[in-house]
Amino acid sequence: MSSRIEQLIDELEEYIESCKPKFMSNSEIIVNKDEIDELLRELRMRTPEEIKRYQKIISNKEAILNDARSKAQALIDEATVHTNELISEHEIMQQAYSQANGIVATAAKQAQDILDKATIEANELRTQAARYTEDRLAELDSIVSSAIQSANSDYDRLIGSLGQYRDLIQSNLRALRPAEDLGLDHDDDKLDVL
Repeated sequence: MSSRIEQLIDELEEYIESCKPKFMSNSEIIVNKDEIDELLRELRMRTPEEIKRYQKIISNKEAILNDARSKAQALIDEATVHTNELISEHEIMQQAYSQANGIVATAAKQAQDILDKATIEANELRTQAARYTEDRLAELDSIVSSAIQSANSDYDRLIGSLGQYRDLIQSNLRALRPAEDLGLDHDDDKLDVL
């Protein structure tokens, strides 16, 4: 089962794949700013939810540790009861101490093993969650940076083209005004073609 963040990144990639290429370009596309903003907004909203989900997984570590402590205490209690029953006779008392110490040592070792394993698993989950989130954010940063760079380049070209058309229009306007308004001969007026 994939997370909602993974689904959003997949949707973002599908959206980018579905965008029309720019005229005369194989590497640049035309994007709808509102659609990409909506996908990014939802991704930002979902990221904290994903992190909370991973924190819940990590918090299960405490439940595992408490369970291990409970089992260890139960083993210790059982050993204590068993030891108290055996104390009635001197000869059996020595055996009871030996057995109780063995049970306590076994219980302590088992409890420590459970605690160690739970700690390792919780640390691995936390590391994986952080790495996953970092990787997804790095991918998103790359996509957004590319989109910004492409948009800036398109904007600069548009401004340049509009400036050239404006210069041409102004030149044609000057050519259409009567020569006496400008104090020129009629022979000097020529229209430029767009």
